[in-house]
Amino acid sequence: MSLLKWMERADDLVWGPWLLVLLLFTGTYLMIRMDFLPLHNLGFAFRCILGREDKGRGPKTKGGISSFSALTTELAVTIGTGNILGVTTAMVLGGPGALFWMVVTSIIGMATKLAESTLSVKYRSVNEKGERAGGPMYTCVNALGNKRLGKFLGSCFAILAVFASFGMGNMTQSNSIADALSLSFGLPKAKICLFVTLLTILVVLGGISSISKVTRLLVPFMGVFYLCGTLAVILTHWRNVPAALAGILGSAFCPQAMSGGILGSITVSAFQSLRWGVSRGIFSNEAGLAASGITSAAADTEDYIKQGYISMTGVFLDTVVMCSIMGLALVTSGVLGEYAPSELPEGTELVLAIFRSTFGPGTDMFVSICITLFAFATIVGWAYQGERAFEFLMGGRTRYNVWYRFVYALTAFLGCVFSLDAVWCFSDICNGLMAVPNLICVLALSGPLCKEIKGTA
Repeated sequence: MSLLKWMERADDLVWGPWLLVLLLFTGTYLMIRMDFLPLHNLGFAFRCILGREDKGRGPKTKGGISSFSALTTELAVTIGTGNILGVTTAMVLGGPGALFWMVVTSIIGMATKLAESTLSVKYRSVNEKGERAGGPMYTCVNALGNKRLGKFLGSCFAILAVFASFGMGNMTQSNSIADALSLSFGLPKAKICLFVTLLTILVVLGGISSISKVTRLLVPFMGVFYLCGTLAVILTHWRNVPAALAGILGSAFCPQAMSGGILGSITVSAFQSLRWGVSRGIFSNEAGLAASGITSAAADTEDYIKQGYISMTGVFLDTVVMCSIMGLALVTSGVLGEYAPSELPEGTELVLAIFRSTFGPGTDMFVSICITLFAFATIVGWAYQGERAFEFLMGGRTRYNVWYRFVYALTAFLGCVFSLDAVWCFSDICNGLMAVPNLICVLALSGPLCKEIKGTA
């Protein structure tokens, strides 16, 4: 049996019913325990983003960033190829109904993101350079009563986060960049790999300050740029919107009965629709993985609950808004109905097909620019999260961080040349396993945490 086959079997085992139940149960349980405050206070969370950034901040800390910069760095990590390629992959493998489960997962996941980010800020530490360092690994060590269990769970999370940074944070993104630029401009993948690697080194060597400057510039621009393009596809095919919405909802529960027409003839089970919707939803917004809590912990604020709310908005923007629009564009464009299931394009080619079917081949450049911006922002954002996890494994010593940064940058080259299936499989496995120690910790601390959040409502 080939290595890819073994990886696919491991992927199916990790993302089996047990993990889906754990993720959905945790989010639902927290949402109920919090009296649905993540939904009621969504407006408050957005007002925190739009308000004065220095409100609620403590003394300026070395290596710290503003709450808004922390959010844009989180969004740089989550608003990546998961919003473009992840959505299309989910809807090919799980049918159009997978989009419904992506949105449901994200709404429930808002409670999970609020909890894990709040804990990451509350229980953060300071490294040997005086910089704030936090995340689930520090929460496990500093908050759990059983110190041996806390250190074990924290170490497990940190190891998986380092591997996830190489896979989900780096190789899937560089692979997407290479595919996009190669297909649209005919550039050799080897040259693309070299350029991405060098650019990554230049950015990540500057640490969180350099990374946050890049993400603060890229995220708002690329978000608006991308939304304009996908909304144009939907508006062009506006007559298909009612049928698309009905088909997405219906195929979430009975995929075979809703097939045909603009929905295509993809034959999957209801469980496959749920499985791919949940896994790609988590890939997109990372609710339950808590890696973004590492970035939240760098914010110069002492109000950890408010920072948790700010972090929570990333789930809404990432999946409820961005992924929904991309998925709706895919269905309304009619591309799913133009190909037999075995002939459907994959990855970047499918996204290009959506825009070509609407505006012609001249839109290849637009798609490639979107994918490149999204993917590179994710690469530099994940560099910080992986580095903090690596630093934790080194006992908080920062002298070894430079080695991580170079290895991380070189991994971008590997992502460009590896096959798409292998890269996505590896990323899926790391994603799923990373959620386990984090969710155990969150559930163990959920009682006092939910009371504290409700007490500030």
